Amino acid sequence: MPKEDSPLDHQDVPPTPETPSPPHTPADGPLPEEPAPHRPGSAQQTFWKVFFVVVLAAVIGSLVWLAIWLNSNADSSSAKDIPGVLETVATAPATPLPLPRTNVNPGDYALGDCFKDFDPEALKSTVVACNTSHSAQLVAVFRYPEKESYPGAEVLKAKALEACQATKLGPAADKYTLNYERSYPSTTSWESGDRRVDCYVTAPGGNVIKASVLP
Repeated sequence: MPKEDSPLDHQDVPPTPETPSPPHTPADGPLPEEPAPHRPGSAQQTFWKVFFVVVLAAVIGSLVWLAIWLNSNADSSSAKDIPGVLETVATAPATPLPLPRTNVNPGDYALGDCFKDFDPEALKSTVVACNTSHSAQLVAVFRYPEKESYPGAEVLKAKALEACQATKLGPAADKYTLNYERSYPSTTSWESGDRRVDCYVTAPGGNVIKASVLP
């Protein structure tokens, strides 16, 4: 409980003379410095540092991605730089008549040939007239120079894709469901003189094509 002071008899206690307070005098040493107030600019500096680090990381990441992308496209660039001859227009007749001709070697395939029961990995194929039932047709051929060294499988795949992309198909192609298939030399066949990369259109349904799909 708060303590209450008892009233005093002013007559019994003589008044105490007031003594003026001494003026403030400095101590022997300097006064302690007050702490510096917080500066808003320090927060802004921290923000810009963090922002700079984030931007730098993004730039480095972009450069790494660009390097990977350029490396992944190196094979395609190499394929374009190699000289050769691209054939996409068939001359008639492609394979000598009469047709069909069985046991034809891949090296003897001619641009425009149509094949029954086609297998791109087979060592022999049956060439038939294109107005009869068949499952594939050779629509593009790229020939490397004889003295060219083996460029590697990836480059050959890229060159075969270029050959397919350069092919112009005729109106008959719209009547069928067709796929592109590529064929290229192995190291062994290259050493034996195989310098051609082939592009075929094939029908996944089998021998359903009954016309040439070239113009």
